[in-house]
Amino acid sequence: MNVTNFLKTHYKHFNAAALIDAAEGYKTHLNNGGKMLITLAGAMSTAELGTILAEMIRQDKVHAISCTGANLEEDIFNLVAHDFYERVPHYRELSAADEEALLSRHMNRVTDTCIPEEEAMRRLEHSVLKFWEKADKAGESYFPHEFFYQILLSGELEQYYQIDPKNSWMLEAAKKNLPIFVPGWEDSTLGNIYSGHVISGDIKNVHTVKTGIQYMIELADFYTNTATDESTIGFFQIGGGIAGDFPICVVPMLHQDLQRTNVPLWGYFAQISDSTTSYGSYSGAVPNEKITWGKLGKETPKFVIESDATIVAPLIFAIVLDM
Repeated sequence: MNVTNFLKTHYKHFNAAALIDAAEGYKTHLNNGGKMLITLAGAMSTAELGTILAEMIRQDKVHAISCTGANLEEDIFNLVAHDFYERVPHYRELSAADEEALLSRHMNRVTDTCIPEEEAMRRLEHSVLKFWEKADKAGESYFPHEFFYQILLSGELEQYYQIDPKNSWMLEAAKKNLPIFVPGWEDSTLGNIYSGHVISGDIKNVHTVKTGIQYMIELADFYTNTATDESTIGFFQIGGGIAGDFPICVVPMLHQDLQRTNVPLWGYFAQISDSTTSYGSYSGAVPNEKITWGKLGKETPKFVIESDATIVAPLIFAIVLDM
């Protein structure tokens, strides 16, 4: 029994049923000619979601991505330093002294996984700084993901690859020049490193790396040029936060601020969330709340799976890929 058949046999009710419904809705949306934007919050790249997300990109099941700066860089950290990562399955038992011992070894913990600073972060910094400085001296500017695309496609990092490159979603995205939007990129390791190089004077123009406002302008152009009544764009949200809130707002911005009222609403919506609705968080808001903001319509297919994204997302993708 393959994965899809297993899930459809055993996932019948509650969040399990919502998972099936969201996956089938995803497939229906694509089969009807629609496009799909995926948002990545949390630490999905460190969770190695790239193994299946890369396949989704290869098979044209994803047409754009909005992600945090952490997810952008951590896929590449994993690509070049996987063998140096350490798993800490007993992380709930760690004392403050244990955590300090990890710090002394430059092992930065994300739940049960430690990212090695020297082999991952500094290795990537060494490469990206050359691209930042080159652009800065030439008076050029690029988005954060475009700098990563340049580095990956140059082959400079190939000597350091420690996983099968087909499992890197960023590398697959670079090959397809996939549209990526990274709101709040400065809230990331490389964003902090870039700030340091601007402060130290290594980078003269702070705008050598483009900003979040420019990302919204780029997203507005992408949405206007891509979404039609016959081919709407779906919204598949993994987690919450800025990775999801930023891109979904482009529709009311186009309608209300630019008066592009002919642009359709998002054509599909699904979210994997563990946020609590009654706490007032945007991440926990049920889809119908988005109708009041002009993001979704009453007829838009809407799904919420209240569960762990590291478990749910690969299963939904497996159904979409007919695995």
